[in-house]
Amino acid sequence: MKKIILLAILSIFSHFIMTGQTTPRRLTVPPPRSQQQPAQQQSQGKKIILEHADYINGDQTEVPGAVILTGNVRLLHNGAVITSNKAYYFEKENYAKMFGNVRMNQGDTLHMNSKYAEYNGEKNFAFASGAVNMSSTEMRLVTDTVYFDRNIQQAYYRTYGTITNDKNVLKSKSGRYFIAQKKYEFRTAVTLTNPEYVMKTNSLDYYTSGGHAYVFGPTTITGKNNFIYTEKGFYDTKQNLARLLTNSYIKYDTQIIKGDSLYYDRKREFSSATNNVRVTDTVNKFIGRGHYAEVYKLKDSIMMTRHAEVVTLVEQDSLYLHAKRMVITGKEGHRIVRGYNNARFYKTDMSGKCDSIHSDEAKGLTQLIKRPVVWNGDSQITGEKIHLISNAKTEQLDSIKVLTNAFIIQIDTIWSNVHPGRPRYNQVKGVNLYGKFKDNKLYEVDLIKNTEKIYYMYDDSNNGLIGIDKGVSSKIQLEIEDNQIVSVTSMVKPASESYPETEFPENARKLKGFEWRGDERIRTKDDIFPEEEKKLHEQILLKSGKLKKKEDTPMLPLKETLDYDKDHPKPKQVLNEETSEPMLESDVKKEEPKPQEGLKPQAGATLQAAPPTPKKQ
Repeated sequence: MKKIILLAILSIFSHFIMTGQTTPRRLTVPPPRSQQQPAQQQSQGKKIILEHADYINGDQTEVPGAVILTGNVRLLHNGAVITSNKAYYFEKENYAKMFGNVRMNQGDTLHMNSKYAEYNGEKNFAFASGAVNMSSTEMRLVTDTVYFDRNIQQAYYRTYGTITNDKNVLKSKSGRYFIAQKKYEFRTAVTLTNPEYVMKTNSLDYYTSGGHAYVFGPTTITGKNNFIYTEKGFYDTKQNLARLLTNSYIKYDTQIIKGDSLYYDRKREFSSATNNVRVTDTVNKFIGRGHYAEVYKLKDSIMMTRHAEVVTLVEQDSLYLHAKRMVITGKEGHRIVRGYNNARFYKTDMSGKCDSIHSDEAKGLTQLIKRPVVWNGDSQITGEKIHLISNAKTEQLDSIKVLTNAFIIQIDTIWSNVHPGRPRYNQVKGVNLYGKFKDNKLYEVDLIKNTEKIYYMYDDSNNGLIGIDKGVSSKIQLEIEDNQIVSVTSMVKPASESYPETEFPENARKLKGFEWRGDERIRTKDDIFPEEEKKLHEQILLKSGKLKKKEDTPMLPLKETLDYDKDHPKPKQVLNEETSEPMLESDVKKEEPKPQEGLKPQAGATLQAAPPTPKKQ
């Protein structure tokens, strides 16, 4: 019986084609399912398979070489299902043109709607135009024309298109979609708009699953509170994280952060920079340099290390600060600079070092903590704590305080010029020291309580030594000109004596606690770095220099991009039979199948629908 039905169908269809019958007839008798192949197996052949059409017209006069299919047209080819209102099927060429409400579905990977489409079964190639809407589980593309090469699983467009993915909207003149990778490739002007920023570039690889964007070439990312520039980098649009490489910088209100490699977290407003780092604050006249930095914008905090230095401009004279770890916090006018471990500083007329340094801009107070030493000209100042006080308005040094064990040592330059290599020293000590600055130069110093002195006195022409003055008192006042002690005055119960040079023994020429640290003196801005920091700096410069000589290439996708779908499994999706749109399997209403009227179950056989009655034309 099944064979008889099949022969009847073939006979009717052959007569229909051979006679060129112009009156369309509805396809009414499908082959019995026992003789059909499953749709999946049918679609694996080279030929386009006609699964259904309400009407078939084989008249060759209207469209030579084509069968005209009308009403609920459904074609299959290599796993793709194509539906439309009308189609021209060129069987010999294995080619079809489709019109009206064209829908092409490739499993659950791609769904494309358009007003018109063409499909070449030989080349496995599709073309769609007219209000094209292409979508997958992660994105939707709206454009005028799409080309789809199923052999390599790539779809591309050359007309302006808009892609919507999560909160991101991408607009470009052209683009290419790699279906297996779920990746868009843009090589012309593209704009990615997010509620928090706008990205513009000419080269963008965008992975729709994770919302990962890879840029190459000049790129800008403009946010509400910052601006980012890069020529090579990665941006996670879902997590709002960025990794930026070539010529990258981040600009906040007054700060610019640069480095060979930048990391940025928009949610926390946190940035880090590695190698050749430079943080510039144009308003506060501040520059931070090093090879690693962390910036917390919301906390107004910067941490720098690895050859770190902070440079501030004070009355046209730069102050250079270094420590193994530098931390800068606070807003404009209330900035605090901290340096930890082997802190050093340099100005044109002053330098110093200590274990740690703390500078408060609002108070104008800089504290040198633990074994501090300050050099001012040829003078060395030491004590347990040293405070430098600045005028907040003029930004000039105002005064210096040395608390506990204050000690000033100055080389006797007159003697040293005649006897190089045999230095001798003027010395003054006391419990505390208070000094005054004028035009950033120390000009007056008072030492208080338990003061002592050893001072080499010369005549007015500075040619002959008058004597060596040694004494004690409760207070000593120094007058200094051009960084040289020109007078020493003992006050309050002074007891001193002047000795001829020949009568003053060598072993008595140094006060108790004397420690000359001239070999530690910082004479240039480069001296603020210890040797190990200088070596690190040279190694990084050498390595980065070699990298810059190499031709720059686009960034390879990160493991987190390649493994995104595996690490973030999504609910299974199925195709809505009515709309041909993807939907969650959990949203499908599961109902018990109801027996259709006129059907009689047969043991061991699949139920088949009775052939409908042909419509009379």
